[in-house]
Amino acid sequence: MIEYITTLLINAAIFALFSLGLNLQWGFAGLVNFGHVAFMTVGAYTTVLLSLNGVPLFLAFLIAAAIAGLLGLLIGSTALKLREDYLGIVTIGVSEMVRLFVNNEEWLTRGTRGVQGFPLPLVNLLDRQYYSFILALLLLVVVAIVYWRLEWLVRSPWGRVIKAIREDEEVVKALGKNVFWYKLQAFAIGGAIGGMAGSFYAWQLTTVYPDNFVPLITFQAWTIVTIGGAGNNLGVLLGAALFQFYNALPRFLPEQIRADGGRFEAIQLILIGVTLILLMVWRPQGLLGNKKELTLNR
Repeated sequence: MIEYITTLLINAAIFALFSLGLNLQWGFAGLVNFGHVAFMTVGAYTTVLLSLNGVPLFLAFLIAAAIAGLLGLLIGSTALKLREDYLGIVTIGVSEMVRLFVNNEEWLTRGTRGVQGFPLPLVNLLDRQYYSFILALLLLVVVAIVYWRLEWLVRSPWGRVIKAIREDEEVVKALGKNVFWYKLQAFAIGGAIGGMAGSFYAWQLTTVYPDNFVPLITFQAWTIVTIGGAGNNLGVLLGAALFQFYNALPRFLPEQIRADGGRFEAIQLILIGVTLILLMVWRPQGLLGNKKELTLNR
């Protein structure tokens, strides 16, 4: 039971970290990104491939975050010039391009065979049976640090400019600020955080395949941000915990339903859908959000 709870905690923390990056891009900067999973893909593959080639895990983790951030700069340098709806279309297209790249370039990523047998953090120092607990501890520390620094960042003058751009970028331009540069920074930082989530996702799965990074992962993060509240980092953490609660339901359902995976998956989707409907009716800004963060309705 403790092992199961630890696994749920790891999953919730990974998606909380992943969604914090999306929340910076959308909730604070108003950038519609439907391809956030691309950063997770880059982070996961960079970490495992570097570690297989002898790069220390901590350094591989940092390099993976940096490369994911560079991908954000590359995407943003062109896509951020587009309107919100076109930006969303371009980002989901880029995420599929990244997934197809790792699926087909076997010389680098091993393609559909996936990557297995890569080093795991601290696994050689402790008994393998304690690996999930160590991973959970490392992950919680990273989530806490990222949350702390994001809270500082969005309350800084930089964060106030980002939120002003979300509300009305023409006013910010009139004040002499380089709106495009601020957007690009937010997109790159959010991408780097997504890359960090990808590293932990790979360590948790202990094997990496292209099909681990389908567009559904991005929309799960959107669901988390919507439930918790766009533009509220604490709300994202709460949304991730609630989302993961639905994944814990098999332990509390009758045996007949648990044995029928298809039926249970349908129940999960229904519960998530009902939650979103109730939120849209009674609290469209999310559990801890503010109505001012609803940038899609500008």
